[in-house]
Amino acid sequence: MVKQDGPEAAQLPPAQRILDMASGYEPALILEAAVRIGVFDILHPHPLTLAEVVQRTSASERGMRVLLNALVSLELLTRRGDRYALTPESAAYLVSTSPSYQGYMCKHISRHLLPRWMKLTDVVRSGRPERVVNEQGDGAGYFREFVEDIFPMSYDAARILAEALHLREATKTVSVLDLAAGSGVWGIALAEASAQVRVTAVDWPAVLPVTRRVAERHGVIDRFRFVEGDLLDVHFGSGYDVATLGHILHSEGESRSRRLLHKTFDALNSGGIIVIAEFVADEDRTGPPDALIFAVTMLVNTDAGDTFTFNEMAAWLREAGFVDIRELDAPGPAPLILATKP
Repeated sequence: MVKQDGPEAAQLPPAQRILDMASGYEPALILEAAVRIGVFDILHPHPLTLAEVVQRTSASERGMRVLLNALVSLELLTRRGDRYALTPESAAYLVSTSPSYQGYMCKHISRHLLPRWMKLTDVVRSGRPERVVNEQGDGAGYFREFVEDIFPMSYDAARILAEALHLREATKTVSVLDLAAGSGVWGIALAEASAQVRVTAVDWPAVLPVTRRVAERHGVIDRFRFVEGDLLDVHFGSGYDVATLGHILHSEGESRSRRLLHKTFDALNSGGIIVIAEFVADEDRTGPPDALIFAVTMLVNTDAGDTFTFNEMAAWLREAGFVDIRELDAPGPAPLILATKP
């Protein structure tokens, strides 16, 4: 090995950041294992010893000891003496009975997400994955597996949207078009805000049973109707007051997204509002990391998917005929984008 000396070596930044990136998969898989085995649920509501956790999980003593200590190092557990306990963070987000539970997505890391990322080098070279998820067939099965689990990621933002639309004050029917409905989170939150809301949920036939199940669990199934088919092929109908596109454009890509916005414009009433939830890249595409890394997720999963800037999507909305393009602050990766049909 050649040793670097002199001023150039002294000016080199530490290598730790690169090494941390190279081992970035480790915390994710530790977290997945803990969620799958039920560690956080078992430690709620009181601390337990290693032996007690082993007994309740039927895991090996060696395996559980290593896992629990790793979770302590990640500050997802604490240990006092021989007892392990939840932190406020893990109690809020990783106990399955918590209303703010975020552990659902953790279960998909190794089985649905990483296998596609493992082929990133080949996909970068070819520009297209072997199998895409934005087409019926493989795609319908892929989304059916986890759309319900990502419901919590958008629920708070959907409730903020309901407030911004003043749905609680509605005195006449509000017709909502929920495009690529998935778990139904956008339509459900709007329907929960007002008995005047009626939702048309559009998605693939393999996905809509999930939408039905979640809408039924939330007690709003009687105000839903369901339309099966691909977004660009199926007939939406017309006369809608609100149309939601919750994290759809990134998988559709630019060409399909522009066509979809035109089609949505035609389905809305005059004065109707379109709502877009998306990861949004900075105008110069230098950040934020979440948006640009999600573009890589689209690279390994779709034929044309990407993340876009606000100005790109605003231009498409104007092209389709929308006006008053604005942002609404909401929990999530970026503000919601709203626009109005004149």
